[in-house]
Amino acid sequence: MNNPSTLQRFNLDDLAQYTKERSFSPNSSSDFRLFYVGRDNVHEILKHVFSRASVSIYLNMFGFDDDELNEILMQKALDPDITMMITLDKSQAGGVHESKLLNADKAHNLKAFNTHFTIGQSATHQISHTKGFVIDGVVGGEGSTNWSASGEGYFVVGGRGQAGGSNFKAQNNTQSIFTCPDALARFQAELINEHLIAQQQQQKANHAKS
Repeated sequence: MNNPSTLQRFNLDDLAQYTKERSFSPNSSSDFRLFYVGRDNVHEILKHVFSRASVSIYLNMFGFDDDELNEILMQKALDPDITMMITLDKSQAGGVHESKLLNADKAHNLKAFNTHFTIGQSATHQISHTKGFVIDGVVGGEGSTNWSASGEGYFVVGGRGQAGGSNFKAQNNTQSIFTCPDALARFQAELINEHLIAQQQQQKANHAKS
């Protein structure tokens, strides 16, 4: 029996409720779906998959400014049963949510909870521009969507799941969600590699200061 609180039997059709049509075409791929900010409720899609993480989260995010997603990550970060590896871009790392992660690390020693968090750049010291994740080894996501109100296009109209309203903001962004085993394995390996590069940069910087 499917447990709706985990991703153990995740199916991409579970996300149809967040599309404008609330359904997918019969011709849809069995392991890949593409969503559009301002048309589909990307914010709720991200909440759906991250809130159900129970094994692991590998994440690299460029723009990181989302209260609800940050709260979900903070809860997962203090769960010793979940391995987390979070990489954020150095040029974007001066915000409130990055500070919350840093403060949590200082207060709780997140490594003791199997959570590893670092801020850095690419191997050639360019921006770390990956915007993607692999959760529990069964669902991944990648696209141009930053974690922000305009990046995700928050659906602000009274709980009806409709785009629009006086405060609605939406960039032209995409968000893919995929379950292809080969893509998941290769992307998770890339996310780990990007994290280790950023971690080494941070360690060198800390050593230089001491």
